[in-house]
Amino acid sequence: MFEVFFYVYVTAVGYCIAGLCTSGWRLVTGNPLKFGLQTEETAPAILGVLFRVVAGPVIVMRNAIRGAAIEGRAPHWLAISTFISTVWSFLSGVFMLELFFRLNGI
Repeated sequence: MFEVFFYVYVTAVGYCIAGLCTSGWRLVTGNPLKFGLQTEETAPAILGVLFRVVAGPVIVMRNAIRGAAIEGRAPHWLAISTFISTVWSFLSGVFMLELFFRLNGI
């Protein structure tokens, strides 16, 4: 039973990190974070890719909810997007927690 709470916690950490990256990007640039590169310089392009990898779950869910609400897509697409976003955020949460604990020496 404890394992379920651990998995939920790690997934929540992944979603929170993704949300922080998305909000930070919007705060700095003034534009929402989307898939696709909008720059021709190397350093901002690499930073943009890293942000998109971490913030991917939020981008996928935002696009899925907008697609369901505005474009009237079928509900199964929202369910599939939710599944993909949840797995992505779980893996991102595992990576971030592992990185945090390794850097703190725990």
